[in-house]
Amino acid sequence: MEKLLNLYQQWAGSKPARVVKLPGAGSNRSYYRMADAQGHTVVGVVGTSRDENHAFIYLTRHFTACRLPVPEILAVDADQLRYLQTDLGEQSLFDALSGGRAAGGRYNVEEKELLKRTIRELPHIQIRGARGLDFGQCYPQPEFDVNSVLFDLNYFKYCFLKATDLDFHELKLEANFHLFAKELTSEKSDSFLYRDFQARNVMLDRSGHPYFIDYQGGRKGPYYYDLASFLWQASAKYPHKLRRELVYEYYESLKQYREVPSVRHFVDRLSQFVLFRTLQVLGAYGFRGYFEQKRHFIDSIPPAIQNLRELLQLDCFPYPYLVDMLRRLTEMPRFACIEQPAINRSDGYRTAPSNIYHAHPMDGPATFSKYDGKGPLVVRVYSFSYRKGIPEDESGNGGGYVFDCRSTHNPGRYEPYKQLTGLDEPVIRFLEDDGEILTFLDSVYKLADAHVRRYIQRGFTSLMFSFGCTGGQHRSVYSAQHLAEHIHEKFGVEVHVVHREQHVNQVLPALSR
Repeated sequence: MEKLLNLYQQWAGSKPARVVKLPGAGSNRSYYRMADAQGHTVVGVVGTSRDENHAFIYLTRHFTACRLPVPEILAVDADQLRYLQTDLGEQSLFDALSGGRAAGGRYNVEEKELLKRTIRELPHIQIRGARGLDFGQCYPQPEFDVNSVLFDLNYFKYCFLKATDLDFHELKLEANFHLFAKELTSEKSDSFLYRDFQARNVMLDRSGHPYFIDYQGGRKGPYYYDLASFLWQASAKYPHKLRRELVYEYYESLKQYREVPSVRHFVDRLSQFVLFRTLQVLGAYGFRGYFEQKRHFIDSIPPAIQNLRELLQLDCFPYPYLVDMLRRLTEMPRFACIEQPAINRSDGYRTAPSNIYHAHPMDGPATFSKYDGKGPLVVRVYSFSYRKGIPEDESGNGGGYVFDCRSTHNPGRYEPYKQLTGLDEPVIRFLEDDGEILTFLDSVYKLADAHVRRYIQRGFTSLMFSFGCTGGQHRSVYSAQHLAEHIHEKFGVEVHVVHREQHVNQVLPALSR
């Protein structure tokens, strides 16, 4: 500590008036907020590894020269075990998102905007930050390669898997590890892999602009890794819909720098890194939790297992023994208490161009009508009050599905919600916390997906869904809006949303895919 105070005095010309040690996280570095007599602050850092500190100092100076949002290095001790950097404040993105996490992953508009702003910045440091970067300065190695993948997979095996006492065939697992490592490194990349890109490592200034910290473990590598690391962080509980939106924001931002792969290729590659990152963090949670007995990491294991359980439902990984072993892991009695909500596989992040639904000879016996081949499909979704009757079908086709929402819990019974609708955040949280509406809609989505898919195949032009409740204000509005957004995001077709009793009309235009 004395040497850090001396470094501050050399830089500022006087001893600091106040020094406060900042709370530690997962690293072995110590941080101190140091203030002068006028209250101006900097952050002093004491590390235990010269090589790790050197990597951070070099990368920070390089990123600063690239005009990227990182702290500025102000002074460095001769042995590089201590340095001073600008103070980015006290609020991290993780702190700013605490409300959404506490609500079980239901993030409000402001929280979602912070996430989008952050994810749009990521390609800047990955691509622009890699230009002219000497990767030989990185620590502990310059590039993401087969050996680093195998190291992390074996870290998972020894620090987590073996601690569970799950029976597995070590040679078969090792063979699948090698296949996995070969796949992850099959595409060479010249981008900067942040490696520990998570909400705790993003600081927010007073205007909510993100600044990046703790990238000293970065190296040359594929950009998919950081996206998987951020969006599938277990404790964040990002819902599937929000993940899809953030993947899209990242994909669009990446286009500023390079020709991007097709959506199908992009999400297929991303899925591989999501699985890898999930195993990697389980290894870390096992070591820091089971062996070092740190409560935070033990508490992070259940949501990580749930992430893994949902991921395996995608059924897209060509490593049969590894997948079978992971499925048995998630079914172990010690993890059986982890909540297992019904997951619609199509609600995941794996999107695809809408033309995969074009008719194909293998679809089965053909059926024909005068409406075949007229396309494109337009879907109309209504909310209504049963007191005022079921909406009429303006297309002349006689109408489609009508769903009765009155079996679910009605927020309209309670005074705080009587003047609100199913589009308002308090009503949304009421319905989702109660959960009945989610189970109801899960069945609706399955019916709607099959119907929309078949109508697209056949070139039909009109499909109608209607949701009724007592007043056409809460449950039906929520259900209609969510089905409309679900169909629009999944199939990209034009969707008209009509909340009849609320006099709200909205058009979600067809997406070009």
